[in-house]
Amino acid sequence: MKASDLFVKALEAEGVRCVFGLPGEENLDLLESMRASGIRLVVTRHEQAAGFMAATQGRLTGRAGVCLATLGPGATNLVTAAAYAQLGAMPMVMITGQKPIKASKQGHFQIVDVVGMMRPLTKSTRTLVAAEQIPSAVREAFRRAEEERPGATHLELPEDVARESSAAVSLAPSIHRRPVADEASIAQAVEAIASARRPLLMIGAGANRKSTWEMLRVFVDRVGMPFFSTQMGKGVVDETHPLWMGTAALSDGDFVHRAIEASDCIVNVGHDVIEKPPFVMRDSRRTVVHLNFSSAEVDPVYFPQVQVTGDIANAVWRLAEGVGQRPHWDFAPFERARAELDAQLAGGAGDDRFPLYPARLVAEVRRAMPDDGVVCLDNGMYKLWFARYYRCRRPNTLLLDNALATMGAGLPSAIAAKLVHPRRKMLAVCGDGGFMMNSQELETAVRLKLDLTVAVVRDDGYGMIRWKQGQMGLPDFGMALGNPDFVRYAEAYGAHGHRPASATEFGSTLTRCLESGGVHVIDVPIDYSDNARALGAGSEASAAHES
Repeated sequence: MKASDLFVKALEAEGVRCVFGLPGEENLDLLESMRASGIRLVVTRHEQAAGFMAATQGRLTGRAGVCLATLGPGATNLVTAAAYAQLGAMPMVMITGQKPIKASKQGHFQIVDVVGMMRPLTKSTRTLVAAEQIPSAVREAFRRAEEERPGATHLELPEDVARESSAAVSLAPSIHRRPVADEASIAQAVEAIASARRPLLMIGAGANRKSTWEMLRVFVDRVGMPFFSTQMGKGVVDETHPLWMGTAALSDGDFVHRAIEASDCIVNVGHDVIEKPPFVMRDSRRTVVHLNFSSAEVDPVYFPQVQVTGDIANAVWRLAEGVGQRPHWDFAPFERARAELDAQLAGGAGDDRFPLYPARLVAEVRRAMPDDGVVCLDNGMYKLWFARYYRCRRPNTLLLDNALATMGAGLPSAIAAKLVHPRRKMLAVCGDGGFMMNSQELETAVRLKLDLTVAVVRDDGYGMIRWKQGQMGLPDFGMALGNPDFVRYAEAYGAHGHRPASATEFGSTLTRCLESGGVHVIDVPIDYSDNARALGAGSEASAAHES
C-alpha cells in the first residue's frame, strides 16, 4: 500500500470523518488518498482557522479533531491554534507536509524546524521517516491527544515518505477505562465535606469533559450544596438551578466571591490551573478538596489539603453517596449573595440604550437561543459580560476560551460547532477586532451552506485593552480601529448583512436570522461605559479576599 493511503487508513481507524485544512504541494499525495476515502476535507481560507475548527471539534466530541497544512508558512500558521488546543485541553492532531528528507533538490527553501517549533506547544510531535512508522505514530498521536489532560499533537509527513510502499496495517484503538479514586481518598473527602459548616462546590474546565455533568447534577440535587463555576466550567450544571452562585474569576469582590469568603470548605471539581484562579488560597483556614483526573499542580495560590484522583464522574457519585445532606450546614450567607446577584443580573436586561448595553446584548441572545443552541465567543470585553450574565442550561453551549484567550477563534469555532451539531442554532459573537482576524472564513461558511449567525460587537477599537488602559489611568492611545461596512462586507461573501438601529430591533433581527437559512452578519454597536461598575459589583464587600 502507498504510504499516504496507509496514513488515511490509519485516520479512518481512529474514526476521523472530517479534516480541516489548507493543503500545499507537499500534501498532494495525502490529498489524493483522502479524495479516494470517505473522509471529508473542509478547505479553509487560513490554516489558523483550520486549527481552531479542529480544536473545537475535539472540544465538543472528546475525539481529536484533525487539521492539515503544508510546510513552512502553512505550518507556522498553525502555531496559535496549537496553543489554543493545548492550553484549552482540546484534543487535536495536526498534520503538516515537508520536503523530501532523503534526497531534496530544493535546498532550504521554505524549510523551518516544524517539529522543534511545535515541541513546546504540543503533547507530542515527530517526523515520520519511514512508511512502517505510520500506523503506530498515528495511533500514538491520537492516544496522546485524547487522554487526560487532552491537547494538541503533531505529525510531519515528508512527501518522499508519503510516496513509499508499505505492507504495514493500521492499528485499532485500544479499549481502556480511566482508573477510579481509592477508598481512602474518598473517605477523607467525605469527612472534610461532612464536618464543614458552609461547604461550596466549584465546577472547573475539567468537569466539562467526559460526560461528568450527569453525576454533578445528581450530586447538587442529592447533597443540596450551592455551586459556582469557572468560565470554562459554565453549563455543566444548569445555571437556572436555585443553588447556582455565579461564575468566578471576573472580579475579586464579586457576589460569588462573597460566597467563597463565607465558605469553610471548597469541593473543587475539574480545576485547571490554565484558567485564571477562581479563588486564591492564602492560608489553611479553608479546606480545599481537589477532585480531578490527575493530582493537583501546586502553586503559591493553590495547595489543596485533600486530593481525590481518578474518574471524576465516579468520584462525584461516591461522594454524593457518602456525604448526603447534613443538618448543621448553614448556607444563609450564600443565599444572600445569590439574591443580590440575581437582582443585578436582571437589572440591565431591559436597558434600551443604543449603542447596545452589554447586559441587554446578553439578554437578547439568551432570549433568542434555545437551551441547546451554541454561542461561540471570540475574545474581547463582551466575553466577561457573557461569562457573568449568560445562564447556560446545558454543557458546552457557551464556548469561550479562558485559557489562551486568543482573538480570531469565534467564527471558526462556530463553523466547526455547526458541523458537529448541524440541527442546533449557532451564533458567533465577535468583537470587530477579533472578527477581522479570521473574517475570511465567512466564505467557508457560505461555501459549506451552513445556517450560521455572527454578531459583530463593534466599538471601533480594541475595547478590552482600552478599558484596562483607562483603569490604569493612562490616556487613550493605540486602540482605535477603522472598520469596513460590515453589511456590505458580508454581502460580498454571499452572506446576509444586517444593521439594527435600536436594542429592540437587534433582538428581533437576531431571532429572524437564527430562524432563517444561510449565513448572517449583524453589525451591533456596543456601549462599554459601565464596565467598571457592573463587572466589579460587590467589590466593596471584600477588600481582602482569602481562600
